[in-house]
Amino acid sequence: MRRYAAVLAFTLLLAGCATLGDQSKDKLRDQTLDDYAAALRWGGFANAYQFVDPKLRNANPLDAAARQRYDSVAVAQYDTDGPRAVDQNTVQQTAQISLINKASQSAYDIVDHQTWHWDPAAKHWWLESGLPDITPQH
Repeated sequence: MRRYAAVLAFTLLLAGCATLGDQSKDKLRDQTLDDYAAALRWGGFANAYQFVDPKLRNANPLDAAARQRYDSVAVAQYDTDGPRAVDQNTVQQTAQISLINKASQSAYDIVDHQTWHWDPAAKHWWLESGLPDITPQH
């Protein structure tokens, strides 16, 4: 009976640790998504670029033309439908982003379909889908 109680207690302890780990990962996800939204809204696309997966940044660095294009707009509004789990290490969300062309002061909206992936080694969520396409959608 004692052996059974010890095994049960150990199993519950392990389950509790796993749940705490998942909660921590979820909390980091939510914080990362909030920080990304703030970076877009207040710091611009250059700051938001730091949330893009480093492998993607290394493979496709922003050139001067892309930087200039992103610098030509400001984010006026950023709303999402919230993250949806694809699997235990991947979430997707859709963002409605209102942009203002700095030169003309005209506003337009884009839709950004995001994929975020958990990197267990770095203990970090990375944006796999890259920065949004800011081309006006007609």
